[in-house]
Amino acid sequence: MPVTESIGRRQCIPIIYTRGTHYEVGFDVGRTFSSLIQNFLNSYKCLNDEYIPAYESAEGRKVYEDTLSCLRANYPQYVEEMEGTADGANVPFYKIFLLHLDNVILQPLKKENKKLPYGCSSICISENGQEIMGHTEDALSETLNHFYFVSAHIVSDKPQGKWKVKEEKFTSLCYAGHLPGYTMSYNHHGLLFSINTLTAQQLRPGKTPRHIITRAMLSAENLYQVESILRDSGCGAADGCSINMTFLNQEGDRVFHNAEMAPADKSDESQLNILTTGPGESILHCNKYLRMNVEESNEGMQNSSICRMETFAKYPTPRTKQDVINMLGDQSNVQYPVFRDQPDNPVVTLAVGIFDCVDRTWSLYAGNPKKCEPLVVLPLDTKK
Repeated sequence: MPVTESIGRRQCIPIIYTRGTHYEVGFDVGRTFSSLIQNFLNSYKCLNDEYIPAYESAEGRKVYEDTLSCLRANYPQYVEEMEGTADGANVPFYKIFLLHLDNVILQPLKKENKKLPYGCSSICISENGQEIMGHTEDALSETLNHFYFVSAHIVSDKPQGKWKVKEEKFTSLCYAGHLPGYTMSYNHHGLLFSINTLTAQQLRPGKTPRHIITRAMLSAENLYQVESILRDSGCGAADGCSINMTFLNQEGDRVFHNAEMAPADKSDESQLNILTTGPGESILHCNKYLRMNVEESNEGMQNSSICRMETFAKYPTPRTKQDVINMLGDQSNVQYPVFRDQPDNPVVTLAVGIFDCVDRTWSLYAGNPKKCEPLVVLPLDTKK
């Protein structure tokens, strides 16, 4: 019986501190969390029921090989990181890679994975000394208890990949077997960000998966670099997401940004829209494109996003950390609550994160933040 069905929600988020090359960091993560990774790969229904059968088809294998070839050309260091994770965890590389391909491998088969309303909710505020970015990390129920922190310092002897990166230092909450960067993260340049999955109808096999693009964001020093990484000129994104972010060490008033990224469409770069807000303004985002005209799939996710945004609209404009906590812990909509922990629900809120840019802390709640204290409060350590 999978662990997710037998032990309930654990008040536990393990962390690894690791330094080395991309392969060495990946290997250490795989070795340290091998049991979590193996159990997740065995229990993850999307992987076993849909992605692996697609991989075993001629159409799916072509998507796999074309995308892997693209990444070896543009982001070989992240392929090495995945290879290290697979070797350290003693699992096949193709299964790790399929986690990052996600639904892209289903596109040529004219299939979508189970249309479950998974996704995340994010709120950013800058108001009277309160500078907060809050986020619910929601995923399919098999992911519960299958996540951990990776705090890594990667130093390469020569520039790596299309952005010529030699050093990365970051902390990221990671799903088991996944590269850092697709949940909540910050790097030593002071970039803080969270991700909302968006489901474009037309995905682009052979281009850069969103998991890789957000992994590359962990190297960014400024907004210009973030925008360049998201546009991914010369290739473009295979699928889409929303990124909520700020730079901790910026000068002047606190500003937050929300980027909506959509798959490359008849071009060699991602579609991109970036909204910037300043003091007295807030960002509210779930799992639906708000500013881009993109055809979307997964009706359940769209309905869930609409309902969560309607829940947020019932509150006064959030102005404090407690306001953000109250909204992210809301369960007033029984079918589509913001914080999801109903028994037997296929979607669950894994954790809630609160970045406090004034106190320079990152608080992680393993339960509803309205009802419990944070499990851990991490300092946001950046370059001086």
